[in-house]
Amino acid sequence: MTVPLYNWLDERTAGVLLHLSCLPSETGIGNLGKAAHRTIDFMAAAGLKVWQICPLGPTGYGDSPYQCFSAFAGNPYFIDLDPLLKDGLLHEDELGLLHGLPKTHVDYGALYGVFWPILRLAYNRFKHSGADHFDGYGCIKAFRKAQSGWIEDYALFLALKSHFDGSSWLDWPAKYRDVDKARSQELPTEITEVVEAHIFYQYLFYGQLAKLRSYAGSKGVSILGDAPIFVALDSSDVWANRELFQLKKDGKPKAVAGVPPDYFSADGQFWGNPLYDWKAHQDTNFVWWIDRIKANLGFYDIVRLDHFRGFESYWSVPANETTARNGEWVQCPGLELFKAIQAACPDAKLVAEDLGVITDEVNAFRAATGLPGMAVLQFAFDGDADNAYLPHNYSRNTVAYSGTHDNDTTLGWYCEESAKTQNYLRRYLSVSGDEIAWDLVRTAIRSSANMAIVPLQDLMSLGSEARLNTPGAPTGNWQWRYTSEQLDELQTNSATYLKDLLELYGRA
Repeated sequence: MTVPLYNWLDERTAGVLLHLSCLPSETGIGNLGKAAHRTIDFMAAAGLKVWQICPLGPTGYGDSPYQCFSAFAGNPYFIDLDPLLKDGLLHEDELGLLHGLPKTHVDYGALYGVFWPILRLAYNRFKHSGADHFDGYGCIKAFRKAQSGWIEDYALFLALKSHFDGSSWLDWPAKYRDVDKARSQELPTEITEVVEAHIFYQYLFYGQLAKLRSYAGSKGVSILGDAPIFVALDSSDVWANRELFQLKKDGKPKAVAGVPPDYFSADGQFWGNPLYDWKAHQDTNFVWWIDRIKANLGFYDIVRLDHFRGFESYWSVPANETTARNGEWVQCPGLELFKAIQAACPDAKLVAEDLGVITDEVNAFRAATGLPGMAVLQFAFDGDADNAYLPHNYSRNTVAYSGTHDNDTTLGWYCEESAKTQNYLRRYLSVSGDEIAWDLVRTAIRSSANMAIVPLQDLMSLGSEARLNTPGAPTGNWQWRYTSEQLDELQTNSATYLKDLLELYGRA
């Protein structure tokens, strides 16, 4: 019998799914500051040991954390400004417009206009101070050297993008579309200053995330973060590594990523990401992927690999299509990649997001890696006792969810389901359905899956107004936020009950 590459999920545990953007703050979006620490305190009080978040990269058009300007960088929006105030890099009266942003949702357009000038002001003061470090984050020169494999290209990419009015790198002048030529240019001061500023922003982000991870560890909480399988076409990753992707000579993609028609969309999901040239990755022994996984492990204690089935074979859609219907499955060297990752990162804790069109080949591939897969309760109640998402069919090497960031909240989902599905669920769980969100929370916790994760919205019994993302919807996503009062109420009313429940089912 072949020994799987990994075998790490050997204890029962539970956690909450909550993206960082959803946290309360005075700066228009959640951040790495007080509310993040408060969330960890709540989790510790409730016996929850895993905090799952969506990708933390810098977002572009559409605001999706799954379409970022870099697979290695952090989103500066998540920088907590309080330390900058305490150190004098910012002054309270300069934050008035930021404090005026909505508290109940993220207004990305308004945030973009207000946030960046404030952060640039902090950089200017840091530069003129002559300091080489800030707030215990270490020496910025040492940070820059440690991240040299990606940060210089990333900062230059964003500086040029700003210089060319936010346009895609595919539309830049020829001497800047080629990364080697761009690196060799004698750039004007206004561009080089933006390069330096973006390196400073990453220094702050990395420093604050390290402090948050340390605090979480002290409370017995692990951070589980997402790694999207694909990167955005308009990203520093593609611009600086064109040879690793299926691109034409002009840089445009030959074919793009997506998934065929499924539960979420009748036309499939047309993601538009460039596809990897897997032969080029093989020729380097997957060094870019290994560097990326190591970077993810620097962000998170556990990494969930989004769209895991795409490592076995991926849905290739001609670039001139407008939907994902007319694509084809193409094999890729998945197990060879994971053998290289395991050799470089033998202690990595990885989770496979194995949802969607799953074949026997994909199941065999995941079994060979040993990675825990996912089971989502909202997909379970179709009346088929063999449904893999019903709790009686779970293996222990599974992460059970009531729903994910792509699902409606449990209450919203249940209210929209057919009477047949609702009746089957009530019969299966032996419940009335009057507390359906908590019914699925309890079911996930009681299940045989070694890890159970529930969205915060389900713990708060919120409806569709609290949905975070609707796949395929062009607007309205990634905006929901909760309030401090809602978390206080949840802790007062439910933390003790949750802790007792987790103890009862061996997850405390």
